[in-house]
Amino acid sequence: MPDFGRMLRRLRQERGWTQTELARRVHVGQSALSRYESGRSQPSPDVVEALAEVLGDALRTAAPAMALNQVDGGAGDALAAIELARRVEASDVGDSTLQQLEEGFDQMAIAYSSAAPSLLLPQVTSHLGYVSELLDGPKLSLSAHRRLVVAGAWYSLLAATIHIDLNQHDAATARLRAAASLARHAGHDEIRAWAAETEAWRQLTAGQLRRAYDLTKAARYLAPVGSSIHVQATAQQGRVLARLGDSESTYHAVDSVNSLAADLPTLDADEREHHYRYDGTKRRAYTATTLSWLGDPAAAGHAEHVIDQLTPKAGESGRWPRRLASAYLDLALVQVKTGEVDSAADSALTAMRTGSVVPSNFWRAAEVVRAAEARRMPQARELQAAYRLMTQS
Repeated sequence: MPDFGRMLRRLRQERGWTQTELARRVHVGQSALSRYESGRSQPSPDVVEALAEVLGDALRTAAPAMALNQVDGGAGDALAAIELARRVEASDVGDSTLQQLEEGFDQMAIAYSSAAPSLLLPQVTSHLGYVSELLDGPKLSLSAHRRLVVAGAWYSLLAATIHIDLNQHDAATARLRAAASLARHAGHDEIRAWAAETEAWRQLTAGQLRRAYDLTKAARYLAPVGSSIHVQATAQQGRVLARLGDSESTYHAVDSVNSLAADLPTLDADEREHHYRYDGTKRRAYTATTLSWLGDPAAAGHAEHVIDQLTPKAGESGRWPRRLASAYLDLALVQVKTGEVDSAADSALTAMRTGSVVPSNFWRAAEVVRAAEARRMPQARELQAAYRLMTQS
């Protein structure tokens, strides 16, 4: 993209930044940035978005392939996922490098709870690219090879989760297949279980409830007993059962989650933020969502507790903003069903105006809007406007 590359170079130079400085700001490699400027390679939509955030909106219109990439759901990322899985079959990296890759994944899994998906994804995919390069390098020891494969599986899993958040389903499917393939290669059932659970969530959001239920069963079967994914897969199964309207099995799943989570070790603050480590603080949020879908008024108390716990105090930055927005949606849904129309509208508007409802959760906000319309709530028009603004921004 010569026009894009020229504009990128000009905007960078106008700010007095080196390629290294700009690369650091948008979390891409300096060599990749050099290729973009020279026109030798084309950035993904997520990288274009990250560059536009720091250099200005003009970059978006200068990227002619942007629309195509958005329509195909991130085909470049999907191909990268397939290529990574292929290279594993063909494969000495030092302990320090492997440790940095593993720690880097943990940092990104912690950042996931609050970072914008479009900004986090380039970081994850750049690390995946590095893993791919290492697998193409000198012959690895068996130990290093397995650690590298496991790292690639974790990064692929996280990338898939972010693609789902962005409604990039083709790329998400390819990433999940890569994660599962790498996990099988390494004999890592925990990651295989997470891949099944993540696909279950994707199918749930698409309304494919029976498929989602089967995937939660597979995830529970694969999950090591007492692991975070064992609890998470049980919680996900409870949410699917709630959508299916199976009240008895849903309540049983909620009780099982509470029992399983009680046996997990206490985590420190950073570990509680980690997307792949289940902590007791997550129980209330999952219970609120599950019971709200079941139509149980008890969901309101759980949602209010989550809101009270997660609403930032004056002068503090908020933790788990997505979970807080989700709790407001849960509360709104219950309030609609119990006839508290004014409170329901306030809760839904608060959720949608946080800026923390990711695209994969727009459907949950839409549920509240539809319920307001069906009940001819006077605030229905305001809710519709807030929903349009949220989904179009």
